[in-house]
Amino acid sequence: VDVDGNVNVWNQNASAVVGFTSKETMGKHLVSEFILKDFRASVQDVLDKALKGDETANFQFPLETKAGQRVEILLNATTRRDETGK
Repeated sequence: VDVDGNVNVWNQNASAVVGFTSKETMGKHLVSEFILKDFRASVQDVLDKALKGDETANFQFPLETKAGQRVEILLNATTRRDETGK
């Protein structure tokens, strides 16, 4: 996700697991659009921390697939930086 929380990368594995294509997810807010309501605050907290450089490994949360099924996702939230370190 980008600094605003919008999906900017959605690979084939993500599509296979949740059923949403990259076209359906790109530019949409990950937490508000795809995370179950009860877990939005905790997932947003992990993403906010990653943006500040505090990375989180193996954070597990449920996600609802396009077909309406619940799947458990394991998230590793890391900060991506450009060539200048920003």
